[in-house]
Amino acid sequence: MDRKIYIDNMNLDEALDLWKHKLTEVGCLTPLEPETIPVDKALGRITAEPVFARLSSPFYNASAMDGIGVRFQDTVGASEVNPIRLVLHSQFEWVNTGNVLPEGFNAVIMVEDIQPIDENTVEIIAPVTPWKHVRTIGEDIVATELILPDGHRIRPIDLGALLATGLTEIKVCGIPSAIVIPTGSELVQPGEQLKPGNIIEFNSRVLAGYLLEWGLPAYRSPIVSDRPELLKTAISSAVADYDLVIVNAGASAGTKDHTVSVIGELGEVVLHGVNIKPGKPVILGIVKGKPVIGLPGYTISAVITLNLFVKPLADSFQGFQSPPPKLLEATLARPLSSKLGVEEFIRVKLGRVGDVMTGTPAGRGAGAVMSLVQADGFIRVPANSEGLGAAEKVRVELLRDENEIENTLVFIGSHDNILDVLANLLHRQRPVCRLSSAHVGSMGGIMAIRRGEAHLAGTHLLDEKTGEYNITFIKKYLSGTPLQLINLTYREQGLLIPKGNPLGINGFNDLVRKEVRFINRQRGAGTRLLTDMHLNRLSISPDQVNGYDREEYTHMNVASAIASSNADTGLAIRAAAVALGLDFIPVAEERYDLILPKIFLQDSKVLALLQVIKEDKEFRLIVEGLGGYNLRDCGRIMYEQ
Repeated sequence: MDRKIYIDNMNLDEALDLWKHKLTEVGCLTPLEPETIPVDKALGRITAEPVFARLSSPFYNASAMDGIGVRFQDTVGASEVNPIRLVLHSQFEWVNTGNVLPEGFNAVIMVEDIQPIDENTVEIIAPVTPWKHVRTIGEDIVATELILPDGHRIRPIDLGALLATGLTEIKVCGIPSAIVIPTGSELVQPGEQLKPGNIIEFNSRVLAGYLLEWGLPAYRSPIVSDRPELLKTAISSAVADYDLVIVNAGASAGTKDHTVSVIGELGEVVLHGVNIKPGKPVILGIVKGKPVIGLPGYTISAVITLNLFVKPLADSFQGFQSPPPKLLEATLARPLSSKLGVEEFIRVKLGRVGDVMTGTPAGRGAGAVMSLVQADGFIRVPANSEGLGAAEKVRVELLRDENEIENTLVFIGSHDNILDVLANLLHRQRPVCRLSSAHVGSMGGIMAIRRGEAHLAGTHLLDEKTGEYNITFIKKYLSGTPLQLINLTYREQGLLIPKGNPLGINGFNDLVRKEVRFINRQRGAGTRLLTDMHLNRLSISPDQVNGYDREEYTHMNVASAIASSNADTGLAIRAAAVALGLDFIPVAEERYDLILPKIFLQDSKVLALLQVIKEDKEFRLIVEGLGGYNLRDCGRIMYEQ
C-alpha cells in the first residue's frame, strides 16, 4: 500500500503566519479591482469608498398624516369655545400621508381633528404649531451626509437609504469566484438511492454556504471519485476559471487520499498538516498563483479549518475585515482532558445557572455534525495543556452571536461633522471599531458620562463668566469622575443664510424682524447656549424671535432647513454651510472637546480613536478640507481630574 505521512506538523500560529506570508508573496491578499454596479444589485457587497447622500430625504416637505394642510397662523386662537372655520383652497388643502405640502402651507391637521361643515369648509377647535405633522426636507437624511463608510457590507436597509438619496450606482469591491470540489468514491448526491458504504454529500453545501455568508458566491463541482487523474483534471479546470479552489476530503494520509500529491504536481504545497484537533490534515497550496486548499473530509474538521485558513483570505479578497469572534467567560461544568502538544477545539453549550455562565462540553468527534449544530461556542485548549479542570474559568468563542456590539465605541453629546470622518476612519481599524454617536447636546453628553452610558462625550459649553470652555461644567456635574478633557478641534460658529443673503441678515439683531424665520438647536446644546448668550447681550427675548422654539439636533439639520427654504437663518458650524452651499456670518470660534473617563483609557476602541486624532494624517487632511476647523490642539489634554 502507498501510505503517506504528513510532511508538516506545524503549530497553528506558525501555520497561519506561513500561509499569510505565502499569500502575500503571490499577491492573493490584494483586494480585487472595485467595480461600479446598480444599487439594486449591491446587497451583500462591500463598499469600496465612503458613500455620501446626493439628495436630502425627503427632498420635499411632505405631509406625515392624512388631513389638511394649513398655515399655522390661520389656526391661532382656535378652541372649543372659539372654533375657527377654514375655507378650501384659500386656507386649507386636503392631503394624504406622503403628499407634497402645498406651497404656502406650513402645518398639517389630522383628519380626526377636523369637523367638515360643507364641501368647502371645515372647522377646527385647536391651533397647530409650525410644521406640525410635516416631514420637512432633510428630516431623515441630509444631502452630503455620510450614508455608508468604506469597507461596509451592504444590508437591505442600506439599499433603502442609498436609493432614498437619489443614488442609483455604487462603487463596490470586486468579489472573487470560488468553487468547492467534493471528492470520494463513496459520495452520492442527496436524494440518490443509498447502499452500504455510501455517504450523502453535503459538505460542499456547508462549505459553500459559509463562503456565501462571507460574501463569496461559491460554486459546487460534481463529485470527483478517488482517482488522481480525475482530481488533477478537476483542479486544473477550477484554477483556470476561479480565484479560490476548495477541495474537500482526500487530505489525510490514506491510500485513497490524493489531494496533496495532485496539488504538489500542479503547483506548490505550502503546508500539509497542522497541529490542531480536529483539522490536522489540512493542505495549503498554490497553483498558478491561486490558493488551492485541501480540507479534511470530516465536517467539523472542514468547518474549523475553513474558518482558520479561508475566512481571512475571503476578507482580503474583498477588502473587508470581519469582526473578531465574540468571547465570553464561562465556568467549565466538568473536567476536560486533552492531548499534550495538540491545540484542541472543544465544542460547548452554554447556560446561565444563577449568576454563573456554565460551559458544558458537547461531542468531540470530527464527524459529529449535530454537536456543531447544537454548540454555542468553542473552547481552545492550548497545545501546552493536558486539559482543564472542573469549575475552571474558560474563554468561549461564540458561534451564536455577533461581535459588533462589543466593538462599538459609544459617543454621546454635541454633534459635529468630524464624527462622520472618525466613523469612517475607525471602521478601517483592526479589529474593526464602529463609532455609534447620539446627538443629545453637550449637557446631554455630560449627563451620559455621569450615568456611565458612554465611552466619550463631545462638548463645547462656554462659561460666560470665565470665558472658559467645558471645565466649569465638568467640575459642577462630574466632580467625582476621574477623566481627561481632550481637545478635538476649534471650530467656527456662525449664522447660516441662503446664498446671496436675500433678506439682508447681518447678525442677531435681525432675528427680531418678523419676516426672518429662525431655526434653533435643542435645549442643552452648546450652540443653543451660544445663541442665548448673544440674545441676552442684545436684550432680545426668545418670544421676539420667530422660530426660537423650533429645534433641530444637528448642525446639518439646521443647514438643511435653510438650504430648503424652511428657515432663513440659524446658528451652526461653518462646515455645515460649506457642505450645503450656504453663506456664513462668523459669530465665534469655540473649543470642542472630548470628555474621556479614565476607566476607558486603555479600552482598545478608545485607543484607536485617540490614535486617529493624534497621528492620522488623512484625518487632518479631511477635516481641514471641511472648512471652519482648526486642529492646533487636537489630541491635547486640556484638563484632568
